[in-house]
Amino acid sequence: SKKGLSVAEKRKRLEDLFHERKEFFQLKELEKIAPKEKGIVSQTVKDILQSLVDDNLVQCEKIGTSNYYWAFPSSALQSRRTKIDDLTNELKKLKEKNADLTASIENASNGREESDERTTLLGQLAEAENLRKQNLEELKRYKECDPILLEAKEKASAIALESANRWTENIFLLQSYCVNKCNVERADFNRQFGIPEDFDTL
Repeated sequence: SKKGLSVAEKRKRLEDLFHERKEFFQLKELEKIAPKEKGIVSQTVKDILQSLVDDNLVQCEKIGTSNYYWAFPSSALQSRRTKIDDLTNELKKLKEKNADLTASIENASNGREESDERTTLLGQLAEAENLRKQNLEELKRYKECDPILLEAKEKASAIALESANRWTENIFLLQSYCVNKCNVERADFNRQFGIPEDFDTL
């Protein structure tokens, strides 16, 4: 049946139509002719035609606002020969690549044959990796005691201490100014600003 045609069969029939007619067609013309002469459903003609154009089996040229399509047996033969040449070259490259990969695999496999020495070495490697994992976990537990981290914390603490004392001295200067210039009692000043009696540098 018409609905049972495969894409490949539709492509073949539409290409045959061009070769038999040896004419130029517009899409609308093909959508009318293809169902009658080749049993291709008109709704599928556009997609089948485009696939043939994409594979260079049908030529397309825009003239004015319309697209014209054509294909001659000689052109199709040349397109197929070109396609075969391209595929042959690609196959050759793939075979060369496969040979290179095979050689690389063989080279990588050398020295990996099963032996008592290899088994022993693999066992030692596994033990070393396990020990390394344990050491990393232990190192992680002692991360807070890292000398570099401790040194950074000490520097930060020193800077904080220096800053705190500097502001304490600034408060004392302000306190002295108020006591000497404004006749404010030191106790009143401290009470007014919530300064404890034991307030002093660190």
